[in-house]
Amino acid sequence: MATKLFIGSLAWATNDDSLKDFFAGVGTVVSASVIMDRETNRSKGFGFVEMSSDEEAKKAVEELNGKDLDGRAIVVSEARPREERPRGGGGYNGGGGDRY
Repeated sequence: MATKLFIGSLAWATNDDSLKDFFAGVGTVVSASVIMDRETNRSKGFGFVEMSSDEEAKKAVEELNGKDLDGRAIVVSEARPREERPRGGGGYNGGGGDRY
């Protein structure tokens, strides 16, 4: 089963292809994606890589954490499951205590 890794501290210039190529040096990459801001279409500075096995994922963490990619020392760790967040929200009545 594939194991998903969190990749942090990415350079703005890093894209999906360069991320995939970088991780291909330690194993088979199932997918690689840099997370982009919807409004600016600019990298948010992090992404995810899915390796084909747990062993390859562990090897990637051991060998690539702290390594230089596009001029930045990247952070590589096993991704945590995505937390459910409330949809919508915001508005006047969101949060806070007594106002009067």
